[in-house]
Amino acid sequence: MLVVTSTLPLSPTANPSDTPLPPAPTVTVAPAVGTTSTQVNVRTEPSTVGAVLGVIPSNTNIEIIGKDVAGNWWLINYPPAPEGKGWVTAEFIATTTTPDVPVIGEGVSAVIQQQLNVRSGPGTSFNSLGTLNAKDVVSLTGKDSGGAWLQIDFAAGPDGKGWVNAAFVQATGVDSLPIVAEGNVVVGTGTPTNAPTLSAPVAAPAPNDGDSPSAPAVKVTLSATGTKSFQYSSDVSSPVGDAEDWIQFTPSTGAVLIELKCEGSGSYVAEVSVEGGAPQSLVCGKIILIPTVPNAAHAIRFQSAPTGDLQYTRYTVFVSLP
Repeated sequence: MLVVTSTLPLSPTANPSDTPLPPAPTVTVAPAVGTTSTQVNVRTEPSTVGAVLGVIPSNTNIEIIGKDVAGNWWLINYPPAPEGKGWVTAEFIATTTTPDVPVIGEGVSAVIQQQLNVRSGPGTSFNSLGTLNAKDVVSLTGKDSGGAWLQIDFAAGPDGKGWVNAAFVQATGVDSLPIVAEGNVVVGTGTPTNAPTLSAPVAAPAPNDGDSPSAPAVKVTLSATGTKSFQYSSDVSSPVGDAEDWIQFTPSTGAVLIELKCEGSGSYVAEVSVEGGAPQSLVCGKIILIPTVPNAAHAIRFQSAPTGDLQYTRYTVFVSLP
């Protein structure tokens, strides 16, 4: 059986003296032992887009020294790497007990919930730079002004950055991320000091985002073992601008919680439906338990209701399993 391990240098023995003893060394967590169940790639980061440092054969013992925020990846001692360590997928590592190792990158990372494109800017109209897979870990560096798109470290992107839809990312601390504008310029922060009270959104035609009942803005599958919740933000306007948005989700359960938050002065119609069923109304400012059909596609429609003058509404919808 092969063993991937690191060799620590011997500590020198100090000669007796009358000088005070140095502070005790910092206690480090002992590596946990794991065994590869198949051939695995060792990567520079806990993501399938990370560069491959090498390959470890099946049935090889390894030393685990850290993990990502979700526990989907292990950081291991890997002497062939320039820094002597690398990342492997936890799914293919067998351990006798759950390794008691520290989280690496906590507070600045997020976990991808399902396969999605990384784009050159905050929107589906921007070019795709590559693809991330479920359980990949990304480092967050910013967000757009609405919080619907998150900027990440992405080597293939302009200035080493890329953008992902926040609906497909499990993250905490998003409110504290800086707001990033075109050209990767930081224009604000999510937690400004002594910030003035923001006024209500100014009525203006909402840009057309090209979604429709057959091509919704997002499609999300919700399950207890995968993505459990998501949020989506956008705006609508009438009689000019984008008057209607469509969002699709497929739950694994018989009910979901839906919360709708709205800003603006426009009248609107919001409802959720499944093919063959009657639409159920949603109300801004309320959390509603909506009965659903397990494993069936459900559509959320948010429509600006024309009443003469320009109507504008900015909204955020939160959908989660109960």
